[in-house]
Amino acid sequence: MNLLPLKLQPFVPTNDALALPHQSKPFLFKFILRKRNRIHQKKRTHSEVLDELIMSLPSSLTISEASPEWLNKGDNSWQLTAAAMVGLQSVPGLVILYGSIVKKKWAVNSAFMALYAFSAVLVCWCLWGFSMAFGEEMLPFWGRPSAVALDQAQLLAPGFAGMYPAATLVFFQFVFAAITPILIAGSLLGRMNFKAWMLFVPLWLTFSYTVGAFSLWSPNGFLFKAGVMDFAGGYVIHLSSGVAGLTAAYWVGPRIGKDKERFPPNNILLTLAGAGLLWMGWTGFNGGAPYSANIDASIAILNTHLCTATSLLMWLCLDMFVFTKPSVIGAVQGMITGLVCITPAAGLVQPWAAILMGLLSGSIPWFTMMILHKRTPFLRTIDDTLAVFHTHGIAGSLGGILTGVLSEPRLNRLFFGDDPRYVSLAYAIKDDRASAGFRQVGMQLAGIAFVLAVNVVVTSVICLLIRLLVPLRLTEEKMLVGDDAIHGEDAYAVWADGETYDKSVHGLEYFAAKSADCEMA
Repeated sequence: MNLLPLKLQPFVPTNDALALPHQSKPFLFKFILRKRNRIHQKKRTHSEVLDELIMSLPSSLTISEASPEWLNKGDNSWQLTAAAMVGLQSVPGLVILYGSIVKKKWAVNSAFMALYAFSAVLVCWCLWGFSMAFGEEMLPFWGRPSAVALDQAQLLAPGFAGMYPAATLVFFQFVFAAITPILIAGSLLGRMNFKAWMLFVPLWLTFSYTVGAFSLWSPNGFLFKAGVMDFAGGYVIHLSSGVAGLTAAYWVGPRIGKDKERFPPNNILLTLAGAGLLWMGWTGFNGGAPYSANIDASIAILNTHLCTATSLLMWLCLDMFVFTKPSVIGAVQGMITGLVCITPAAGLVQPWAAILMGLLSGSIPWFTMMILHKRTPFLRTIDDTLAVFHTHGIAGSLGGILTGVLSEPRLNRLFFGDDPRYVSLAYAIKDDRASAGFRQVGMQLAGIAFVLAVNVVVTSVICLLIRLLVPLRLTEEKMLVGDDAIHGEDAYAVWADGETYDKSVHGLEYFAAKSADCEMA
């Protein structure tokens, strides 16, 4: 019942007179009933009753300047928690994974590329990136740049989605923006000039990521209006990073022959630790997509882990069947493809569909990486260090297509609202609406084509422009040495391949030689 009528009227208590939206919360409903029992004998106006109830509420539920009436504390708490979990996927998750999955001489450089990208994106995001991805429309696929994320009045006001301040949305969307160029770095490890990487990150964020985010996620984006379904970033983050990584790897060029032939992880246990942070962090990645701590978030989280576990097991079985040995690195790859594949569909499909997606994400990217890549002349010329194109580009596209085939009508309503456009092919055929289902699959394919085209073109232009300022690729001499030549630092205080400790940069002979040089100077 509405307790705020336009005109004050005498209040006559009834059993449902105080049926507030909060009545589903028993503790609050019982509290209100107790208050009602104290005042129901008196004739009161609705306004007087409401004022007394508000004054009597527990302090945690009262309205104040710090807790306005539009703020849902539960949703705000979950959204900030989800954002922190996604942030942990990058720092320290991918910092650890990158630093440990590469050859020892590249550990520092690889980890630092991830850490730098995280920092650079945050500054750019607040200065102009957020408004270009979610602000006012400048073009059908691009927002108008502004520093709205630095405006206190805007940050403390309600955001464009959810029942919490815009500051929460800015931070939540930042961690998604930050992880995308970090994923691209996985294609470039072991040879990219760090100075070129420092230029690449803000340029790619500005001219590529914001285009995809605005087009697919912003309420003003043309693909969002057209009905493309991307629940949590299968297109915006994973497809774009896979395509951009492959494109950038083409322009940067391959690693030196010695590294390309043999590139063993320097610490597989740390690789598993980084992978574990990535997996568990995906709870916030997909669970935060509904912008609310609601039932759709719950099923999104369950589907995420179900698909991931299935994909890991599928990849593991294929490795054992074909190569006879269970590969830890292969299992990590299968884990990642499962996480990526379910991302565009996490809150839109039923658990049985999540298992089916896991079976496909553990097998199709495995085939493209292990078989097709080696048989395709063009792909063989591109050195994608961590196979990001397959684990993110292929898996993200697969997930997007399967979303258009398997998304369930009620879950679509929970996330998109009561919009008849959002109907998957399987359920459309069941309801004699096959044309609507094929339209949805067509829109999913159109989204793939748009993201692919934008990232190939924009990434190529960015690489060519950077090449005019600094070399994209390290010199052969620096690539032979690795971290010490680039940063003057080593990941481990131990000797390198074929080197004794005394002759290493940490040993006595090196120290003595340096001391002698200083004395001579």
